[in-house]
Amino acid sequence: MSDTVLVEPQYLPPIEFFCTILKAKGILIEAEEHYIKQTYRNRCYIKGANKILTMSIPVINGNKKILMKDIKVDHDQKWANDHWRSIKSAYGKAPFYEFFSDYFESAFQKKHNFLIDHNENMLTICLKLLKLEKTVSRTESYLKEPKKDILDFRGKISPKENYTKRQIYKPADYIQVFGKDFAANLSIIDLLMNEGPNALTIVTKSLMKE
Repeated sequence: MSDTVLVEPQYLPPIEFFCTILKAKGILIEAEEHYIKQTYRNRCYIKGANKILTMSIPVINGNKKILMKDIKVDHDQKWANDHWRSIKSAYGKAPFYEFFSDYFESAFQKKHNFLIDHNENMLTICLKLLKLEKTVSRTESYLKEPKKDILDFRGKISPKENYTKRQIYKPADYIQVFGKDFAANLSIIDLLMNEGPNALTIVTKSLMKE
């Protein structure tokens, strides 16, 4: 694995994302590419009582060609309250909710103007709770062909196709709050709330061997 993994900023990323950055020393966030809608850049998936829930952050002018670093969150829509309410409903009875909830609730209250800032803040929290020490930085220009020591994972992880189409993640089951059937590759918040300190072990088991 390379020293650095280059990825787009994702909102409370799926477990698959953490498999890609597990062995790297650094995470390089692509800030200079154009925003692409209907991706993990502004959405994540959690497990509710009756179904898998999609949580999407509304953005301003998402249909236009705007650089990722410049795309703004639409706070006129009360999405943050809705997302936090969904998380409380989904994980309020999870084993580690009371230990981790304050971190995420505070993050939702910050109201970052830019999506990339919100995503990076959430990523920092997740890395801390996983006890994964990584340097996180951003690109300062668009890297069409990154240096050899940078592993380019931009656009590789997409909600538009099943994770089985990629050779990154293989499900390592863990107990989830709702339902008997295990739901794979949900947001990392699902794993953290259900497994706590054991979450990193699950991520490691989920990494497909090269």
